[in-house]
Amino acid sequence: MHAETTSTERKAAALAAFKDLPREPGVPKPDPILVVDKVVRRFGGLTAVDVDHVEIQRGSITALIGPNGAGKTTFFNQLTGFDTADSGSWTFNGRPMNGVPAHKVARAGMVRTFQLTKALSRLTVMENMRLGAQQQKGENFFRALLPGSWRKQEAEITARAEDLLTRFKLIAKEDDFAGSLSGGQRKLLEMARALMVNPELVMLDEPMAGVNPALTQSLLGHVKDLREQGMTVLFVEHDMDMVRDISDWVIVMAQGNVIAEGPPSTIMSDERVIDAYLGAHHDAPLSESDLETQLHEAEAALEAEIEEETQK
Repeated sequence: MHAETTSTERKAAALAAFKDLPREPGVPKPDPILVVDKVVRRFGGLTAVDVDHVEIQRGSITALIGPNGAGKTTFFNQLTGFDTADSGSWTFNGRPMNGVPAHKVARAGMVRTFQLTKALSRLTVMENMRLGAQQQKGENFFRALLPGSWRKQEAEITARAEDLLTRFKLIAKEDDFAGSLSGGQRKLLEMARALMVNPELVMLDEPMAGVNPALTQSLLGHVKDLREQGMTVLFVEHDMDMVRDISDWVIVMAQGNVIAEGPPSTIMSDERVIDAYLGAHHDAPLSESDLETQLHEAEAALEAEIEEETQK
């Protein structure tokens, strides 16, 4: 009963933070954990990311959506140190993060998963989990020669890994090679491994991609559980049913820009979003003059085709 109350309270607090916020790109949040300013990433003549300003509310689940090629994963890569932005800045808990390498970003409490999982196939599930732990004493060459200096920490890391594997229903697989897991199980392993560092912000890149429908509900539950444990979640997703189900707020990207923000219940009816996904005015009714023009053009094209056939 208590866990249920906590879950309800967390959800209510997240929704309260967004209440009455303007539905505009870059809208300030009451307590942002991540603040991004003027981030640009170009590849040759293509501008993949051009985000003027965006804020991620602490303690919430925020979805980042947009058509293919909108720049969502590239944006993730900039923020987490897996790629270098051409310009711009961003802060995590008020600390500047541009130029910080990926392992230090994770150490600061900002972790991410990948659309294509990065589990190390030839290591066991447990070995993958242990690798996720930060600042292990046994990794130092000289300390490694003195087992007494790191054995206690290793036992603590193993205990935490076992707790997480139990929570993610992977404990029975702890001695199996990660390469033997199904696509959905690898997603669960990657999420569990990310939690080894006790992060504050978890960034999930298409957590449902390639997942068997049987595991979908399990994954959804785990994402919601992250918020219940006090973490902030930012995730990229194409499945709009999932977005509506678990997100508190939605940010929409198109052609590298943030074009709209809003609650999941209304964002898909936003004209800017419809235009981004389906093309401007895709469903606007034609006026009489437009219809007449199109009819004349069709007739002219048909006459030209008949005349061409006659002359052959």
